Amino acid sequence: MKSAALALLSVFVAMAPARAADLRKSYSYFSIGGSTLEDIERELERRGPNVGTTGQRHPGATRMEFKTKLSWRQQKNRCTLETARVTITAKVILPRWKPGRKASSETRFIWSTLAADIKRHEEAHVIIAKNHGRELEKALMAIGSLRTCQKVTDRASAVTKRILDKHEREQQRFDRVESDGFEKRLFRLLEYRLRSAKSG
Repeated sequence: MKSAALALLSVFVAMAPARAADLRKSYSYFSIGGSTLEDIERELERRGPNVGTTGQRHPGATRMEFKTKLSWRQQKNRCTLETARVTITAKVILPRWKPGRKASSETRFIWSTLAADIKRHEEAHVIIAKNHGRELEKALMAIGSLRTCQKVTDRASAVTKRILDKHEREQQRFDRVESDGFEKRLFRLLEYRLRSAKSG
């Protein structure tokens, strides 16, 4: 039996899989200050992570790395792909606000709502990646047997590129949808939290 590591891809990215690819997730934080919503907005624009696909700074980001490991067996004039395992490393970057002394209770309330939405958004990026990792595993295992192990490797490379290109398109589509609905979504969240606070 032989094995090989295939397809190391770094991407920026941010839903109920059964058995899924291995996921290794970690968190890091960047600090922002300010006392008003305008201060917070400026701090996010100045200190937020720089996402390579857009060249802009964002309130949060998730950096993904896909690693695919294959094993195969050569028998007579056939080579059979026996296992395919995808590991996704996700590094989630989130803001941490240190409020100024003049920060009002209203600003603190809005920030807590916004921070929760930023975290939800980035976690959704991780779920999208995990689902595509599972899809990649299934597509690789469907390769089965070919005449040579080189043909297996070539087919696996093509399958991996196709699924990871699809993954990147889905991440971008998700960002567009979220961006278009941001104000309405935040307003609904604020209303919900206000009602919950009053009823509690």
